[in-house]
Amino acid sequence: MKFLRASILALLLLLASCGSRPTYVQITGFAQGGPWYVTCSLDDAARAEGLKQAIDDTLSAIDWSVSGYNKGSLLTKVNNGENPPLDSIFIDLMNLSRRLWVETGGAFDVSGAPLFDLWGFGFKEGRMPSQQAVDSAMAVVGMDKYSMVEGPDGKTYLRMPTGGKVNFNAIAQGYSCDVVARVLDSWGSENYMVSLGGELVCKGLSARGDEWRVWIDRPQDGNNDSGVLKQDVITITDCSLVTSGNYRKFYVVDGVKYSHTIDPSTGRPVNHDLLSATVLAEDGATADALATALMVAGPEKGRKMASDWITRGRGVYLVYGSQDDMKVWHTPGLKLESGN
Repeated sequence: MKFLRASILALLLLLASCGSRPTYVQITGFAQGGPWYVTCSLDDAARAEGLKQAIDDTLSAIDWSVSGYNKGSLLTKVNNGENPPLDSIFIDLMNLSRRLWVETGGAFDVSGAPLFDLWGFGFKEGRMPSQQAVDSAMAVVGMDKYSMVEGPDGKTYLRMPTGGKVNFNAIAQGYSCDVVARVLDSWGSENYMVSLGGELVCKGLSARGDEWRVWIDRPQDGNNDSGVLKQDVITITDCSLVTSGNYRKFYVVDGVKYSHTIDPSTGRPVNHDLLSATVLAEDGATADALATALMVAGPEKGRKMASDWITRGRGVYLVYGSQDDMKVWHTPGLKLESGN
């Protein structure tokens, strides 16, 4: 799992319309292990309760499809070796994941679930996975080993190797923001920011009448609360933003820090000095996956990947170095408070 680090600079409870400005409301709830926030313009603030219910229903459907924490979810059944028919959410995420696996050269790989389990649970119990265990997990990693097929009943099923698993943690929350954004579009909102687990999708203008301002957390080890230590503030609109980092989930064994980010090509935690990666992209799922891919790639390869993405209108903000000497690299054109 990864942590996705960006928090809204200011969340507005309720802003009445002023002159020609629309009415803005803030709606909050709880899903996928944490709170979600929506700040949006609405033609009638009295519709906020109905909108919240629509968002809750949408997020609940995603949870029952692809949550690894929901013991009754479709994903849990798939990973337990059952063979249930896939729903549209699962199919959508598998297709997105395969596309992004290809685009990132395998740095983003939802089929790395056996490795994520191996290193995560192993460390929690205070022991290092054996090379044999790593090799065994690696044998079922790789999206080329997974495919969706149509059964005799006309439904879609996931075909994967024995012992294979998938884990959507590095894309599901960004995807969820995208789906919530579509709900807001269907309700006629022309200005909004959706935040779930730190992943953001925004459109139009904030209640102040200008673009949305987002706080990027400083990747200091142990900085577990968003909005406490600021790295920078970035101004955005009509895009998605996700930050991934290794400063909130890591293990120290015999004085060595091991990141929770696992490189699918080696089967082991990454070993480089990239501390966090922020991605601006066309949608939340893409931003989510690319932020993970950058954390796998490291600062040098990450800069090359980011430079290639500029032509697609994407932006990247990297923090690398040591805890005592952090450095920043970013693609041109980002609207940063620091001006750097």
